[in-house]
Amino acid sequence: MCGILFSAHFAGNANATPTGNTAWESLVGYNAKRGPDSQNSVHVSLSKDGVEHVDGDGQSSPRLSLGFFASELQLRGSSTVVQPHTLDGDILCWNGEIFDGMEISADENDGARLFQSLCSLDDPTRITEVFGGIEGPYAFVYYHKSTGRLFYARDPLGRRSLLIHKPTAQNPVLYIASVSAGGNLGDGFEEVLTESVHTIDLREWANGENLDVHLSSLPRCEIARFPFAQLSRVNATLPPEDYERVESLDQIPSSMVKVVDDLITELDRSVMLRVRDIPLTSLQPGQARVAVLFSGGIDSTVITYLAHRHLPCSEPIDLLNVAFENPRKMRLETEGNVNALPKQKKKERLKKGPTSEVKQPTYMVPDRVSGLQELEELRRLCPDRTWNFVEVNVPYEESQALRQEVSTLMLPGRTVMDMSLALALYFASRGIGQVRDSPDGHASPYHSRARVILNGLGSDELFGGYGRHRTAYTAGGWEAVIKELQLEVDRLPSRNLGRDDRIIAAHGKETRHPFLSLSVLNYATSLSVHLKMDPRLELGMGDKLLLRLAVRKLGLVEASCRKKRAMQFGSHSARMEGEKRGDLLLE
Repeated sequence: MCGILFSAHFAGNANATPTGNTAWESLVGYNAKRGPDSQNSVHVSLSKDGVEHVDGDGQSSPRLSLGFFASELQLRGSSTVVQPHTLDGDILCWNGEIFDGMEISADENDGARLFQSLCSLDDPTRITEVFGGIEGPYAFVYYHKSTGRLFYARDPLGRRSLLIHKPTAQNPVLYIASVSAGGNLGDGFEEVLTESVHTIDLREWANGENLDVHLSSLPRCEIARFPFAQLSRVNATLPPEDYERVESLDQIPSSMVKVVDDLITELDRSVMLRVRDIPLTSLQPGQARVAVLFSGGIDSTVITYLAHRHLPCSEPIDLLNVAFENPRKMRLETEGNVNALPKQKKKERLKKGPTSEVKQPTYMVPDRVSGLQELEELRRLCPDRTWNFVEVNVPYEESQALRQEVSTLMLPGRTVMDMSLALALYFASRGIGQVRDSPDGHASPYHSRARVILNGLGSDELFGGYGRHRTAYTAGGWEAVIKELQLEVDRLPSRNLGRDDRIIAAHGKETRHPFLSLSVLNYATSLSVHLKMDPRLELGMGDKLLLRLAVRKLGLVEASCRKKRAMQFGSHSARMEGEKRGDLLLE
C-alpha cells in the first residue's frame, strides 16, 4: 500500500505553490500515512515552450509547476524502495500489487519492475497493453518526459483509491491523489473512473489554461488478447429445464462436481497469491503477518481457512472482529421498540418518559456471536494454528470522537451508509482490542500489527448472495437474475472499494480481496447462472449455492449454511442516533 499525490499549477499562483502550500502539505500528510516506510517528492517545471527543467536549476520562464509525492508500505521485495520511481526524466508514482501476469521474484519490488516495462515502451500509448496483462489492485500516475504526457488510472475493478481535483477559481490546482485532506479541499475531489487510462498533454496545457481541452483517455485493450484488461461479461445462458436440483449441501450433484472443485482451486490460488512472500518488516517474532476482517460468515471464514493452507503453522492469524456500543440498540433492549406500538400505547409510553434503568454496554453483537462460533470450528479443523480472535470493542464516545477523521478519509463518500461502513472498517483495521486464550478466559490487550488484511467482499455480487437476486427471480425469472448479476459486476468499480481502501490504508495497512481477483471474477462470470445460485431454495442454501457447496466440501460445515448479514448491522455500527436512510447525505 502506498500513498500517491500529483499536483500541477501555473506559475504566479502563490496559493498553489507546493513549497509552503498548506493544501499540498495537508495532502502529503494524509497520503504519507498510507506508506510509513518511506516518503519522497520530486518537483519539475515546464516552460511555455514545453521545455522541462528541475526546480531551481536557473532556467527562466517556468510556466507549469509539477509536484510528485509517494509514500511506501513495503509489502514486496527484500528492501524498502523509495518512490517516486525516476529514470531519465520519467516519473512513476505507484500504489498497487502485481499478483499475476508478470513474473516477479520474492525479493523484487513490483513497482520498480513495472517502471522498467513502462520506460522500455517505444510508444507510451501502449501503456494499456502493459496494464492489460497484469492482475492486481493498482492506481498510478506516470509522467512520460519525452512527450510531456501524464497518464493515470485505477485497475478495472477500482480496488485502489485514486481521486482527482480539477482546478477551480477558489483552488486553481490540479491534484491527483490516493486520499484527500478534507475541509474545503475535499469538496472538489472525485473518484477517477476505471473504464480507461486517462492522459493529459501537459505541454499543450502549459500554453493554455483550459485543462479539459487537454484531457483524453485511452480505451483498455480487448480482453481476448489481454486477460486482465477489463471485466468479462456475465454468461447469459439460461438454465436447461431438466438440470439437477441440489437437495443437500452434503450431496453435490454430478453436474456440479467439477465446478465445485474448480471454484476451490480458483479461490485457493487467489488467496495463496495474496498471502505469500509478505516480508516480516517491523514485526516481532510471534506476530501475525496476515489478518482477516472476520465476522464468522461464509465469505470471511473460507478465505481464513484457505490462508491457513498457505502460511506456516508457526505464525498466528489475526481475526479482526469489531463491535460497537450503539445507544439506539441499548434503548430498544431496555424500553422496547416504541415506534412499533399501536398509536395509543405509544402515546402512553412516551408520556412516562425513558426508563431510569441504565444498561451496561454489551459487545455481543451478531457478528461477535457468529465469529466466536466459527472460531471454534476453525480450531477444530486447524488445531496447530494460533488464532488470535481480536475483540475490537468500540465505545460510543470513541466512535464519535473519531467521526470527523473517518469522514475526511471516506470523501467523496458522504452518505449515512458510507459512515456506517467506514466506521466499522476504520476500527476493525486499526486492530486495537483484546484476545482470550479460551472462550471464558481472561481478556488481554492486543494490537494487531498485520499489514495485510484479507476481506471477503465480492462473493455476493459474483454468486448471487443479495436478497435482490431472489426478488429479481420472483419478478422476472432467470433472465431477470442474469441482468441483475450483470449490473452487480458493472457497479463494482464505482461502489465502495475506493472508499474502503482510503479507510484501511490510513493505518498503514493494505486490504486484499481474494474474491475480487480478476481471475476469480472471470471464472465466476463464465459460469451459467444456475450453477452459482438457486433462488427457489431457502436462504442459507440457494443464495451463493456454489460457494456453499465448496465451503461444505472443505469441511466448514457451520460456515457453509450461514445467512447473509451486512457488516454495519452485524457490528451495530449503523443507526447509532436513530433511524436514517442509508442514502441520505450526512448533515
